[in-house]
Amino acid sequence: MSKVIAVFGAGTGLGVSVARRFGREGFRVALVARRKERLDALVAQLADEGIDAAAFVADLSDPAQVPALVEAIRDRFGRIDVVEYGPLGGDQTFTPAVDLDAATLERLSRLFLLTPVEVFHAVLPEMRERGDGAVLMTTGYSAVQPMPHLSGLGPVMSGARNYLYSLNAELAGTGVYAGTLTIAAVITGSEGAETSMARADAPADAEDAGPEFPTVHPDQLAEHYWDMYTRRDRVEQAHPVELTPQASAAA
Repeated sequence: MSKVIAVFGAGTGLGVSVARRFGREGFRVALVARRKERLDALVAQLADEGIDAAAFVADLSDPAQVPALVEAIRDRFGRIDVVEYGPLGGDQTFTPAVDLDAATLERLSRLFLLTPVEVFHAVLPEMRERGDGAVLMTTGYSAVQPMPHLSGLGPVMSGARNYLYSLNAELAGTGVYAGTLTIAAVITGSEGAETSMARADAPADAEDAGPEFPTVHPDQLAEHYWDMYTRRDRVEQAHPVELTPQASAAA
């Protein structure tokens, strides 16, 4: 039976590129996101390329949906070998630290910390029993490098990054790999790219304009993930690659 990758937060940017990259290696693909029409379009696109894919509609901001969601993917494909979690949509915005409150952190934590932990918790027993598998998560620049006016996402993603580091060490020798891809770039073709373009139109002296990031094609990031999955020689990969985890990560 061919392997299965479940892409959580699948969209027109990194998600479909990861699906395509693993699909070229014979993986079947589960695409998970909120919007059925967009998912169906991506499934059709992958089918045209000879990749067996299926859509699973879910609100990833609700960790309680995870057990049923994972079971539905298993019912369709029989197994889950790799999880890539990266719901970095254009509707996620930064909050200045002085304006950050518990309600904002609670909302962000559900999507970027609680749900990925719940997903990984649900799939790891199967992977450990099989002695093979991988859990991968996309994090942003602010998770590693705090910046003025760009808080909210950073504190939450830094918690997820901390969790991935611990998980990687604990899984050593089991055949199961955990890693994180930190991206200090705007992903072309993604919803986040549209948001970044809008930010670039802000006045030059706007406090929340934030730093300017280079652009990257999602296929290049998907190649990073494939290399991480096959080599399993580091817990974190940064892009641009010259950035070290201590100096940067993803937005």
